[in-house]
Amino acid sequence: MTLIQGYLFRQIARPVVGACAALAGIGILSQSLDQLEIIVERGQSVWVMVKLTLLAVPQLLAVIVPIGLFVGALVALTRLQREQELTAVFASGVTRWSAIRPAVRIAAIAAVLTLVVTTVLQPWAQRQARAEAFAVRTDLAALLVEEGRFVQGPEGLTVYVQQIEQNGLLKNIFIYLAEDDRVTTWDAAEARFSRIDGEPILTLIDGSWQRYSSRGVLEHLSFGRQDVPLGPYTEVTDTVRYKPSDLYLTQLLNPSPQDLDRIGSAGELRAEAHSRLSAPLYALLAMAMALSAILGGQFSRTGYGLRIAQVAAAFLTIRIVGYGVVAASAWNGWLNVFQYLLPLAATVVALRLLFRALKPRRRRSWPAYDRLKARFA
Repeated sequence: MTLIQGYLFRQIARPVVGACAALAGIGILSQSLDQLEIIVERGQSVWVMVKLTLLAVPQLLAVIVPIGLFVGALVALTRLQREQELTAVFASGVTRWSAIRPAVRIAAIAAVLTLVVTTVLQPWAQRQARAEAFAVRTDLAALLVEEGRFVQGPEGLTVYVQQIEQNGLLKNIFIYLAEDDRVTTWDAAEARFSRIDGEPILTLIDGSWQRYSSRGVLEHLSFGRQDVPLGPYTEVTDTVRYKPSDLYLTQLLNPSPQDLDRIGSAGELRAEAHSRLSAPLYALLAMAMALSAILGGQFSRTGYGLRIAQVAAAFLTIRIVGYGVVAASAWNGWLNVFQYLLPLAATVVALRLLFRALKPRRRRSWPAYDRLKARFA
């Protein structure tokens, strides 16, 4: 990479990184607002909300990177053209291909990053997010416990806790259970939720147990430690439901019978796999269309607003059509080839417009008109 190419690389890369960071920040803010329900309704900590929000970032990057690349490249190229730096570069003897090579390298880096995100980071993060959401949904402390209030659960279960500490320790707990005309109560100084062999357990420490027998006799027992099984009183399943976006590429291309039964059909999984593999092509398309918007026409002193708007509308239309092709490919497998052809064809058209604009226009010759013009000149 020459000195001029290094300069152009930095001038284009900085706005691209800034645009991607800005879009990622907006996406993270939107995700965090959606996750506020975890704190408000589920009683979870802020760390759980932050973790779920960050785990959603890889899925956002697959959408953000091409758009950020397109916006950042347009900003950089517009500034370079407006300040006539590109004109100075061409005047120094640098060829057009050498001048746009740094932009192509940035697009290639973005494409590789998108491929890594869609094939590795996204499924890993999605699976972690599903597991974390399942843990939140089945958190008995959030379902059955609320500090300073009587919480009525299923099957006649009522729980009261005076204080809940940050480490999950429950202080001064009281449990009331009414079943089959029999009332049982527990009270303890401390308690903590846990799982033993997948079974939800409430461990009581320094407490007592009271129950009226069927003959009306009060039974009382004091204990130092007592495990109360809560499985019969909670509507909790031990399975995490995955979606096609949660599977790795090998699972999508070679699904197991369990995946086909629980997650989706073979067509849906195959369409998801081809969508991930074709996603990097949109990064190349974004850079090609940005270059054609600025360098794909004649120099204009009034700016390139109209040309940029046309190219942006074309890029947005192609991306929306691409999502439509993904949805249609789930039911028509032969359409998967268009997931690759659409961005590749659009990239070829953009590059053709770019390089056609770089060629000098040849004036069409009319011999009869030239002789007539020469006679009256």
